[in-house]
Amino acid sequence: MKKITPHGRGRLLRDPPARPIAREAPSAGRPNAAPPYGRRETDVSRPLRIAAAAALAGGAGLLLPALALAAEAKKLDPGNTAWVLTSTALVLFMTIPGLSLFYGGLVRAKNILSLLMQCFAITCLVSLLWLAYAYSLAFTEGGGANALLGGLGKAFFKGVGVESLQGDIPETVFAMFQLTFAIITPALFVGGFAERMKFSSLLVFTALWVTLVYAPVAHWVWGGGWLAGLGALDFAGGTVVHINSGVTALVAALIIGPRRGFPETPMIPHNLPMTVTGAGMLWVGWFGFNAGSALAANGTAGMAMLVTHMSAAAGALAWMVSEWTRHGKPSVLGIATGAVAGLVAITPASGTVGPMGGLLLGALAGFICFSATSYMKQVLKVDDSLDVFPVHGVGGLLGAILTGVFTAKGLGGAGFAEGMTLGRQLWVQIVGAGATLVYAGVVSFILLKIVDAAMGLRAPANEEVEGLDLALHNETGYELR
Repeated sequence: MKKITPHGRGRLLRDPPARPIAREAPSAGRPNAAPPYGRRETDVSRPLRIAAAAALAGGAGLLLPALALAAEAKKLDPGNTAWVLTSTALVLFMTIPGLSLFYGGLVRAKNILSLLMQCFAITCLVSLLWLAYAYSLAFTEGGGANALLGGLGKAFFKGVGVESLQGDIPETVFAMFQLTFAIITPALFVGGFAERMKFSSLLVFTALWVTLVYAPVAHWVWGGGWLAGLGALDFAGGTVVHINSGVTALVAALIIGPRRGFPETPMIPHNLPMTVTGAGMLWVGWFGFNAGSALAANGTAGMAMLVTHMSAAAGALAWMVSEWTRHGKPSVLGIATGAVAGLVAITPASGTVGPMGGLLLGALAGFICFSATSYMKQVLKVDDSLDVFPVHGVGGLLGAILTGVFTAKGLGGAGFAEGMTLGRQLWVQIVGAGATLVYAGVVSFILLKIVDAAMGLRAPANEEVEGLDLALHNETGYELR
């Protein structure tokens, strides 16, 4: 049975590489050798030989630190570093501009700037929180509370310098890569309450949420917390990113309430070309999201890229077929959303499943997320504005749980860790997904209620009717003359 290599994020931080031991510098000459045949050592030559030996020894002493530094430098892998640097840029590109455009085209024209502003501001806010303490909470040892949360040993990046390594990449690169995940997660949940939440309240809630929800869950899975100890598989964020953001969006949509006029008044997307452009950017950026999570330019990264692409394609076609069958015509919005659903579902599994596992996960996500979206809108009448929960919440749950199935070697996956069976792995995946769902839902509910009591969550009725672009930002997205 093939043993799975632990996820790069957790492995690097919990088991830092030992410092290399410098090898002794080779001695120049042979001071202990006998003189050449027929040659006698004279009284003059002997002091000269002793002086030369001393000089060589001194030179070797000076050379040893340089050799040690050279050995240390060899631990940084330029190829892996270059790939993770590229992946970091790709994942940030997913939020600004990818997700911003995808969401922006789905809202009404009077709210386009408010949506773009939310994504941009979240990017800036989370970046500063990450520097201050969130990175440390997620990815350092937490002492007695380590199962639940990290410590503050690296607050304000204390001890993180040019020479700091995590495995064979700089820790600065590792921290930046992880930051892009922390950015996109709260940016995802703004779609659940788009067009009706106060901007100031969003910023306060996001700061609290990153501190009390995102950082702990990231630590559970990737920072050596209790889910990592159980052996939960989440290669790139099925629990940490998608279940987390999906359930938060649902809770917020229920607390804030539907948009005015929903469901009687159609809330038609104002710019579908913008949305499809954003979806394409998300698709490309997702290669950094999933393949970059290998933290190396290796075969695992290559397979992650392959299965990511196949899952997106299968999800897009499955959603298109579902919509075509139910409504008589396929839509460009449907095929784009299906691709995103496939990308969501493959995220936790991308490092451990094979091509057929990726295809099946994507197809299932397309069918199931389409049904979940229709059920929420038409039966439950829940106004999750941009379908965050049925796509990211349901897709994340599907992917997280079925990772425990499609990782099986008999199904083309990498195989389970030593001592782990399919049944046990499946149970661990269910526990991880369920714990994240409950924790994120409960804590988000409490935080939303606190912010609502302190400053109100919902924009006033007149501002909602006017549009948040003008009401909150005194701007309009389009000047039509």
